[in-house]
Amino acid sequence: MQDIKQVIVIRTDLKMGPGKLAAQAAHASLMSFFECEKTNSKVAQEWLRTGEKKIVLKVDDIKDLEKLFAAFKFKKIPCALVSDAGMTQVPPGTKTALGIGPWESAEINVFTSPLKLL
Repeated sequence: MQDIKQVIVIRTDLKMGPGKLAAQAAHASLMSFFECEKTNSKVAQEWLRTGEKKIVLKVDDIKDLEKLFAAFKFKKIPCALVSDAGMTQVPPGTKTALGIGPWESAEINVFTSPLKLL
């Protein structure tokens, strides 16, 4: 089986506190995993079996986050965009994070390789 990973992308312009950031990353991871389960349970199960490899990257703003989301949707790679409920640090509906995969690392890297680690 190919190398499988999940990528979480966080917006840095929102200046979320560490707890909020961790919660948004967790939402992105779970939401994207369930998208993968629906579309390709074999990949999802392989990812679970091999240690749930994931990486957390950053983007500067909503424009970059939405561009990434559109690219992965177009390629039919499982992904999920997190919209916050607005109960604490950001207004309701704010897009905070993107979960990508689990999916084949090489296909994810096509779009995420220029991004920096969070």
